[in-house]
Amino acid sequence: MSLPTGFRYVDHVAFTVPDLAEGVAFFVEALGAEELYRSARGPDAEFMPEHFEVPADARLELAMLRMPPNLNVELFQWWSADQRRDHPRHCDLGGHHLCFAVEDVDAAVTHLQAHGARVMGGTKEVGPDSPVVAGNRWTYLRAPWGLLLELVDRSRVQNPPPLVGPTNWTDPSRTGKDL
Repeated sequence: MSLPTGFRYVDHVAFTVPDLAEGVAFFVEALGAEELYRSARGPDAEFMPEHFEVPADARLELAMLRMPPNLNVELFQWWSADQRRDHPRHCDLGGHHLCFAVEDVDAAVTHLQAHGARVMGGTKEVGPDSPVVAGNRWTYLRAPWGLLLELVDRSRVQNPPPLVGPTNWTDPSRTGKDL
């Protein structure tokens, strides 16, 4: 299966954070992102409701980050008089998480905890009841402001499905080696 005609690739994912400086610092310092640019918009009583479906008083500041080797992440900080402050749970509509493939879940957990992330329940391993990904080690964490993160280590999976993009993606820190 391929993308519909005219579609090329996924460009980025975006998350709203309560404090843009804190969110950017976490992604840069804990996850190795590079900040590409910042922008701001609003308030604009005509534009904002029509183009973002937010209240007329809403305004935003954003930062676009590059996560090597394959992902752009856009972080938004919004202001509005009636802004909701609760985070959706996994089971709520709009629930989401950002997952990182790692070489060692335990080491990655320790690293993220040093940057203020909170582990949810500890590391688990997928059993034989899910044979395609049996051996997969994973855990969920919350970033300091609440974003759900997942860490996954597929190194023990016998024949993992092709979940990561093209085989020609390379990690700039491991020149010449496929991911």
